[in-house]
Amino acid sequence: MSNITAQMVKELRDRTGAGMMECKRALTASTGDIDKAAEAMRKAGQAKADKKSTRIAAEGVISLSMGKDNKFVRIIEVNSETDFVAKDENFLSFVKTISDASLENYKGNIEEFNNSQHSSGKTIEEIRLELVGKVGENVKIRRIQTLESDGKYIGHYMHGSKIGVAIILEKDNKELAKDICMHIAAMKPAALNADDISPEDLEKEREIYMAQAKESGKPENIIEKMVEGKIRKYISEVTLTEQTFVKDNEITINGLLKKHDNNILSFSRLEVGEGIEKKNENFAEEVMAQIKK
Repeated sequence: MSNITAQMVKELRDRTGAGMMECKRALTASTGDIDKAAEAMRKAGQAKADKKSTRIAAEGVISLSMGKDNKFVRIIEVNSETDFVAKDENFLSFVKTISDASLENYKGNIEEFNNSQHSSGKTIEEIRLELVGKVGENVKIRRIQTLESDGKYIGHYMHGSKIGVAIILEKDNKELAKDICMHIAAMKPAALNADDISPEDLEKEREIYMAQAKESGKPENIIEKMVEGKIRKYISEVTLTEQTFVKDNEITINGLLKKHDNNILSFSRLEVGEGIEKKNENFAEEVMAQIKK
C-alpha cells in the first residue's frame, strides 16, 4: 500500500470516475500498474452494469438538437431508474455527449450507434458503462428519432426536460411552429391525419365500439351509426390536424393551418417513460416483509 501514491489514486479517479478507496484497492491489486487497475475496474463495471441492465429505467430526459445547417432535428430519450439520477451532472453530461455524437454518428440504428467510436476514443457503449458505474443505476439510450427538413422549416419545442417536439412546416413561420409544437406537447396526437392511422388500429377501435353498442340492444342499423360516430370522434381526438387547437377551442389545427396558408409535413413527439411499465414500490410493505422474516 505504501507504494500507492496520492497522485496515482488521483490519476485513476480521473480516468474512471470511481471513488478513492475503490481506486486504492484496484491499484494495490495491480501492484501500482494504473493501466491494469483501470482495465480491472472497467471489467468490474461491465459486470455490475450487466446486473443492472434488467432493472426498469423509466425516468430520464429528452434531448433535442439541430443538425448542420438546420437540415434535420434529432430527438433522443435517455433513461435512468430514478429522477434523482436524471438530474445528476454526470448523467446530464452523458446525455449531451451522446446528443452531440448522434449528429455525426447516428445512422438510424441504436445498436450500431452504441458501438460507434466517440471522439474520446471510446465507444458510446463504453462511455455508458462508465456512467452506470458512477451513478449505480441502469442507464439506457432508449429512442432516437430524426426529422429531415428537405429544405422546409423545422420548428421545435422542449417542455422542461421531459417532452420534446419537432415539426416540419411547408413554409417558414416561427410563431405558428411554436404554437403547434406546444399543442402537440399537451395533446399527444398519435397521427398527423386520418390517413396516418393504421387500418389495424381503426379496426381494433371499431371492434371495441361495436361490442359496447351491442349491449344497448338497439337495432343493427342504429348500432352501425353509433359506431361510425364514435370512430369519427376517435379520429378527431388522435389526429393532429383534426384536434381542437389548445389555445383556441373555436378552431382546429387544420383550420389554423389554412388561416396561415401553411401545412405540417411531419412531426415527432417523445416523452420520457412512454409505454414503460413502471414498478410501483411500497416501501412500508417491503420493510414489514423484512421484519416478518
